[in-house]
Amino acid sequence: MTTGPSWQADPTRSELACALLSYKRSFVHIGVFSGVINLLMLAPALYMLQVYDRVLTSGNAMTLLMLSLMVVMMYAFMGALEWVRSLVVLRLSTGFDRILAPRIYDAAFSANLKTGKLNAAQPLEDLQQLRQFATGQSLFALFDAPWSPVYLLVMFLFHPLLGSFALAGTLVLIGVGLLNERMTRAHLQKAGSLAIASRRDAAANLRNAEVIAGMGMLANLRQRWARQHLGYVREQNLASARMSAIQGWNKGLRMTIQSLALGLGAWLVLQHQMTAGMMIAGSILLGRALTPVDQLIGASRQWNSVKEAERRLSQLLSDFPPLETGMDFPRPEGMLKVEGLTTAAPAQIQPILRGIDFTLPAGETLVVIGSSGAGKTTLARCLVNAWPPLRGNVRLDNVPLDQWRSETLGAMVGYVPQDVQLFAGTISENIARFGEPDDSKVVAAAQMAGVHELILQLADGYQTRLGENGMGLSGGQRQRVALARALYDEPRLLVLDEPNANLDEAGDAILTQVIGRIKQAGITLVIVTHKPAILQLADKLLVLHTGTQADFGPLPEVMQRIQRGMATQPPVSAARQPAVTHRVKPLNRTGTADFTQRLEGV
Repeated sequence: MTTGPSWQADPTRSELACALLSYKRSFVHIGVFSGVINLLMLAPALYMLQVYDRVLTSGNAMTLLMLSLMVVMMYAFMGALEWVRSLVVLRLSTGFDRILAPRIYDAAFSANLKTGKLNAAQPLEDLQQLRQFATGQSLFALFDAPWSPVYLLVMFLFHPLLGSFALAGTLVLIGVGLLNERMTRAHLQKAGSLAIASRRDAAANLRNAEVIAGMGMLANLRQRWARQHLGYVREQNLASARMSAIQGWNKGLRMTIQSLALGLGAWLVLQHQMTAGMMIAGSILLGRALTPVDQLIGASRQWNSVKEAERRLSQLLSDFPPLETGMDFPRPEGMLKVEGLTTAAPAQIQPILRGIDFTLPAGETLVVIGSSGAGKTTLARCLVNAWPPLRGNVRLDNVPLDQWRSETLGAMVGYVPQDVQLFAGTISENIARFGEPDDSKVVAAAQMAGVHELILQLADGYQTRLGENGMGLSGGQRQRVALARALYDEPRLLVLDEPNANLDEAGDAILTQVIGRIKQAGITLVIVTHKPAILQLADKLLVLHTGTQADFGPLPEVMQRIQRGMATQPPVSAARQPAVTHRVKPLNRTGTADFTQRLEGV
């Protein structure tokens, strides 16, 4: 594997700049190779100069042979340097991607987790665009451009008038390139924004193809997407039309400059101020001097989109710094402690949960109930460290979750979200969480989840390949495989958010058996549910009401208080009020009836 230099972020520079500067030695090598190659580019002009002014006048065939051998050797050496320079650029490209791709992947993951607004593929597409631009022909043009003055200087040595004309023509072409960039910049920026928005909408729509087909929404959604797409096409066409016009004039202007330079050289030859060899050599040098200018003008079409990609990536990396590694603590017993937990949805400041405070001993089962919108799913996300708290802590064996190394914590925690997500791959890989599968642990998890027999009935058993989002399994089957994934390697904490949402009666019966096996294994279990049948399995019951803790305690005591139409106030502090879970405050008659009705509705 290609190895590159060590990379450390400099707080005074962006991470992209630091990544590029970590390969400054490679850029120096490219610059040296480019310098030698550009010096060798003088060979064709000097060869023509010698052929016209020395060989043709002297008629010496041996001189022609030696000159030809020399120029062939120079061409061979130049070709070898071009090859080596390309290898260095490939190494640079690979290293640049190796350094930044994992970092950008993590930042895109954090952005999706915390905001849910980012098109996950866009940052990686931006990286690819930036890498291709920074390590492609545009890079060679940047290194070749400083040598254009050398060619112009040689033309000045041939004759000041010829050099002045070549310099003026070069400046005119540079001016045309700047005009091209200025006239197309705004349209290309707008086109890029619209293109990203239209791709994001199209991807979101296609992910919900069944709903669209079932309710006849295709025409409406296609029309909404078409407005954005046509806006992108319109802006792109405007930019392309202006760019084509300018590039057309630029091509004609370049040919005019080269032809007039040849004509000026011929006039100087007629005036006996130059030789015919200088006239031909000057024409070749002018073409070489204008080549990097042409390449940079051609790259200007990419430049605007590259700048936007660089801006987006820099903003992403700035907003989402590298994930803290945390520590590897000893394997926990499973005691769960929530202290004054207050949290909000990503990128929001309005709390969903406020002041949640309870302790669940290791190996016990907690059932969380409450009306819709009470914050049950939000609590489940906080318990597995998917959403960070605004205030308070969630502790596993007294260690805050954010102090664990994420991979270590993940191995100790199992989680089945309300919206079950499986990934493309085999069932075995999904259960093993896409680590190196341990067959015995995979089978053990499936048996504990009660899905082993179901998997064996599939055509390829554990090697059955699933599509995106578990395509190939029913909703209930996906939920049961997800439960096996959560149980892989016997986690110490298991959080199930509506684990029976897609299960039939037989599935519910199997789930009850699974929960019994989980309790026997001593795994701390938290279940969010709307179904009363699960309540009988609980050791503790937590009641949430509009984001606050309405009651918590042993199941019989909480159910007794609910039946009496009473609930506790949210605790102020577990330390100050250790017995708060058993203190109750009567509600008024209307509040009691409404609250009891909501709970009975679960």
